[in-house]
Amino acid sequence: MDKIIIEGGTPLTGEVTLSGSKNAALPILSACVLTGGWHTLHNIPALRDIWTIKKILSNLGVVFEEDGQTLRVNSDNLKSHVAPYQLVRTMRASILVLGPLLSRLGKAKISLPGGCAIGARPIDFHLKGLSAMGVDISLEHGYVVARADKLRGAAIFFDIPSVTGTENLMMAAVKAEGKTTLNNAAKEPEVVDLANMLNHMGAQIEGAGTDTITITGVKELRPVTYSIIPDRIEAGTFLVAAAITKGNVRIKGCRVDDLEAIVEKLVDSGVKIEKQAQDLIAQGNDSIKSVDIKTMPFPGFPTDMQAQFMALMSIADGWSMIRETIFENRFMHVSELRRMGADIEINAGQALVRGKSNLSGAQVMATDLRASACLVLAGLAAKGRTEISRVYHLDRGYHDLDGKLSLLGPKIWREQY
Repeated sequence: MDKIIIEGGTPLTGEVTLSGSKNAALPILSACVLTGGWHTLHNIPALRDIWTIKKILSNLGVVFEEDGQTLRVNSDNLKSHVAPYQLVRTMRASILVLGPLLSRLGKAKISLPGGCAIGARPIDFHLKGLSAMGVDISLEHGYVVARADKLRGAAIFFDIPSVTGTENLMMAAVKAEGKTTLNNAAKEPEVVDLANMLNHMGAQIEGAGTDTITITGVKELRPVTYSIIPDRIEAGTFLVAAAITKGNVRIKGCRVDDLEAIVEKLVDSGVKIEKQAQDLIAQGNDSIKSVDIKTMPFPGFPTDMQAQFMALMSIADGWSMIRETIFENRFMHVSELRRMGADIEINAGQALVRGKSNLSGAQVMATDLRASACLVLAGLAAKGRTEISRVYHLDRGYHDLDGKLSLLGPKIWREQY
């Protein structure tokens, strides 16, 4: 296995170009199951999670041709409707093949998904919605077994906005008979990107990006050429990297509107951020102000940036309160930050952070994807050497993060252990 080693204390300077969005690419790749022919997808990031979804789709009979960040996808000859445990267990987003398989084949058998241990993240919303659309569902030996002679449009209400639930039901509904309405739907940019791709395929989807999405079923879809949006969480991570090292970094190829909640909190903390077309320039301040955050569904502050922002607050002036409202176990990085000298107290879904003048390098262990990024950021700011083990978590969602950072000045590298 690899570990990342960082000699901290170097301000980041230079520019970095974003990779494609992991959370947009996963449902869009799954959507290629909806119809045959060759899809051409640009800006596909080279990530462990992308490798996993490709393995799952290959097992179903999907064929790939790869050329750098461009992926051609063909599902003409589906040979299976089963996504087995050994493939699904490492990634919760694997459930995204359920809706497309039901739409295309009328049947699916999907292992209950695994992934990062940051919360229960049940798939009840998916199953309840599919049942309303006429799907017969049973749970057998750890698998969701689903069948439908015909998918029918339905009015579906989410108790809590669910990103993958919204995406799965949207894909299931595109060829269903009649109209499907998703109420209290997720509004994330990745949901909008999927809807845009489906509409290019011939679907009739309205309201993506609002809390009510309407899908009118169509008889046929067609393959398309489509480019994935840039990764807003990678953008946010580099913004915090500039802030925590008191550096000056240009992040190229942003969708600035997707980053408003993150930018607002960083500006409140004293970071100077300049917008230039599709770029953001972040300049850190010698003094970081403490800022409270509360994670919320989009357009609120994203849960996927909570850990990174906590690393910044650990060296801010004063006290900050960080409330996590999305995933109940998403404070596992706290114990590792404490090993680096951070002063953090946890109580009932919130973290009270007392900023310190500096952190100290230490041996730490990544527990999930965003916790990995948090520890990298803390290591960049810390005095001395930080060694981060279990960085395979990081590779699930960041393409060559340590390599991109190394081009901005700090001493950061990988070693095997």
